[in-house]
Amino acid sequence: MFSREGILSLLISVPGLLLAITFHEFAHGYAAYLMGDRTAKYDGRLSLNPLRHLDPIGALCMLFFRFGWAKPVPINPYNFKKQRLGIITVSLAGPFANFILGLLSCIIFYLVAFFTEPDSNFGIFILEVLRYSTIMNTGLMIFNLIPIPPLDGSKVLMEFLPPKAKYSVYRYERYFGIILLLVVYLGTLTPILSTLQGYVLSFYEFVSYKLVMLFM
Repeated sequence: MFSREGILSLLISVPGLLLAITFHEFAHGYAAYLMGDRTAKYDGRLSLNPLRHLDPIGALCMLFFRFGWAKPVPINPYNFKKQRLGIITVSLAGPFANFILGLLSCIIFYLVAFFTEPDSNFGIFILEVLRYSTIMNTGLMIFNLIPIPPLDGSKVLMEFLPPKAKYSVYRYERYFGIILLLVVYLGTLTPILSTLQGYVLSFYEFVSYKLVMLFM
């Protein structure tokens, strides 16, 4: 059973989750559009409506494990003006969007913390929402950079593989997806991912603190 604090923590983390997933997938679709592919647009995925991008299992993993994924945006790489560059750009666009959102959330967190009354209930609520937004965006970014299909990192890696190896990866992609679910469930990668997340969060805090000091 969840405690009252646990349920409250989950509820507060929902805005950050929706923000992270929505902008991650929107960035994929918009990058594809800029590279010449309109598949995502025709599919209605150039949208900031979170319901168009949610993957139920991936969202639950984000809520409970702080690492997860969204519903993949459909793309047709044959429409890209430069196919290899297009695939790499589109694959990295989602994690990059999360990196920017995580940093912005952290900066705003520091601004609110410095200029809000410490005993303000509203201020505390906003701080918690921003804190979880920072964590969710960082988690989604790091997890999707793992070079295991079908995550974004694997698509970048495959562009540097020999054709035969690339074909083998695509052929067995569904099995890699099952392996990925098992790895998430067993927590095999959690220590590594948590360590990487800690480094990114430390960078966010350093930048945010330096920026806030400029306003003091």
